Amino acid sequence: MIHVDRVLLRLLRVELAQPYKLSFGTVLAFDTLLVELLLDDGTRGFGEATILTGYTDETVEECWRAAQDIAAQIRGETTREASEMLVSRLPSNPFTATAFGTAFEMAAGHPALRASGNVPILGVINTLEEKKLASEIESLIKAGYKTLKVKVGWQVDTDLARVEAVQQILAGTDVNIRIDANQGFSSQDGVRFARSLRPDHVELFEQACDADDWESAVAVKNAARVPIMLDESIYGMGDVERAAKLRAANLVKLKLMKLGSLTSLEMALGKTKSLGLRAVLGNGVATEIGCWMEACVAAVRLRDVAGEMNGFLKQKIPTLKNPLTIQNGAIVIPDGYRPELDENALAAMQISSESYH
Repeated sequence: MIHVDRVLLRLLRVELAQPYKLSFGTVLAFDTLLVELLLDDGTRGFGEATILTGYTDETVEECWRAAQDIAAQIRGETTREASEMLVSRLPSNPFTATAFGTAFEMAAGHPALRASGNVPILGVINTLEEKKLASEIESLIKAGYKTLKVKVGWQVDTDLARVEAVQQILAGTDVNIRIDANQGFSSQDGVRFARSLRPDHVELFEQACDADDWESAVAVKNAARVPIMLDESIYGMGDVERAAKLRAANLVKLKLMKLGSLTSLEMALGKTKSLGLRAVLGNGVATEIGCWMEACVAAVRLRDVAGEMNGFLKQKIPTLKNPLTIQNGAIVIPDGYRPELDENALAAMQISSESYH
C-alpha cells in the first residue's frame, strides 16, 4: 500500500500582468492554494485551487483552513483512504478538495496527463474603450485566436454598443465571440440584452444572471437569438442535469476546480453530451497548473472547441520553470511534458505555508 509521506501547502498571491475586468469587480491578483504531495514510493504530484468570490462560495480564509485540516487528516494514510476522505469535502470545499485530488492523480500518473498536442483556446478582449478595440482585436487575430471573449454585465445599452463595435470589426473574418456577463445582469436586463443581441459572429452568450436564479436563466434562454451557456450556475452534475431538464442552456461550462478530479471531469464531459448539451472546458481564473491539466483533458476529448483555460496568460510571472507556451492561438503540450515548479518564483508569491510529515 502507498502512503502519504508529506504534504506541503502554500498560499500564493499571483499578480496579474494587467487588471482583469469582470462585472462584479476588477481582479489584480489570483489567490491560489498550491498543494504538493510526496508519497512513500517516491512519487510526487501537485494541484491548485484559485479562489475568487463570484466563481466559488469558498473564501480564501476558508480554503486555507480546510486545506490545513485535510492535510492533517491524510498524512500517513494510504492514497485510497486519503482519496475517500476528499469525497466528503467536495460539497463544502470543491475547489480545495480538487487541489488535493488532482495532486494525487498527478502522483499516480493519471492517463489524461500524458496528453500532448495543440489545444485551441480563446483570447480575451480586455479593454472597455471602443477606441482601443480595433488594435486589441487585431493583435489577438494576428496571434492566431479564432474565438474571442467579450465581457459585459455592466449597463445594457453600453454593453450592446461595445458588442456591436466588435461585430463590425470582425465583419469579413472567420473569428467569433463569446459574450460573458458573469452574472452581472438583472433578469429584466438579461432578457433585454439577449433579445437585442445580433447573432453575427456570436458563438454564445454566457451567464447573464445570478447563478442561483434558474427562472431568469430560462427567460434569457427563451429570449435569445444566440446559444446560451451557463457557467457559475454549474458546479456538479446535478446542475448540468437541471440545466438540461429546464432547457435553461444550450451549453454548459465545465471546470476542473469544481469537480474534484480529472476522472470526474472526464465523466462529466460524457454525461453532458448524453443529456443533449454541449460543453466548453476551461477556467480563466487558474494558474499554469490547473490550465495544463484542463488542456490535457481537452487535447483528448474536446479539441474542436476553443478552451477557456487561459488564466496562466494573465499571470505577471510564471510559476513553472518550463511554462506553458502558446502558438497560433493554442496551448502547446510537448510529448512527455511534465511541469516543474519554479521555487524562486513561488517564494516571491508566497503568503503562507505549512508542511505536514
